[in-house]
Amino acid sequence: MPEFSVIIPARNEAAYLPGTLRALERQTLAPAEVIVVDNASRDQTAQIARSWGAQVLSCPEGGVARARQLGLDTARSSWVATTDADSLPAPGWLAAYAQAAPGRSALYGPMRFWGVAEPWASASGVAYSAFLHVCRVIGRPNLAGGNMAFSRQAALLAGGYPEVEAYEDVILGQNLARLGEIGYVPRALVETSARRLDRGVGPFLIQHLRNLTGHTRGYFGDDRLPPPEH
Repeated sequence: MPEFSVIIPARNEAAYLPGTLRALERQTLAPAEVIVVDNASRDQTAQIARSWGAQVLSCPEGGVARARQLGLDTARSSWVATTDADSLPAPGWLAAYAQAAPGRSALYGPMRFWGVAEPWASASGVAYSAFLHVCRVIGRPNLAGGNMAFSRQAALLAGGYPEVEAYEDVILGQNLARLGEIGYVPRALVETSARRLDRGVGPFLIQHLRNLTGHTRGYFGDDRLPPPEH
């Protein structure tokens, strides 16, 4: 089985990051390393990551693509798995990816919201899985940075992450699909925070639609930063 470096870009994520790191501690297949890329945070993100034993990289220039690329360049394992700092990989996440990795260049799995009532959580998972199925059918696989894994060598060969504000993960996934087989792994579940719904479902869906139609502006995290501390 391949070993995995897990990369987590984080910007002002002190409130959510411990949950993500706790979920990685509970993996049935332990990651070879956990890399948290501190993307110009103004809170205790870096200190919290270090207290959990993660390797912390500083990316002072804002931009999630730059943060992900720094993690990719630094990773030492043959495979890289990525998630977000507000997300909770299921205990069998890495084990499921390890079993599916041979012969493939990239993998991805289902996601659903946590922090909402159960009917909505389940509905979000069903809706997202249906969306991923449609993307597969039309030949445009949608690999999201919150839940994907890939051969590090293949990702570097594909050019890594493009320097865009958003959609960098999906672009990399589509480039990886041109290099080799990618696979959907239903058992590699990640639950992600529903906090981006606090402005309403409409604005959330509109932003996703913009990104899916080729717009690479408007990364969700950068428009909601807390004010600087004085």
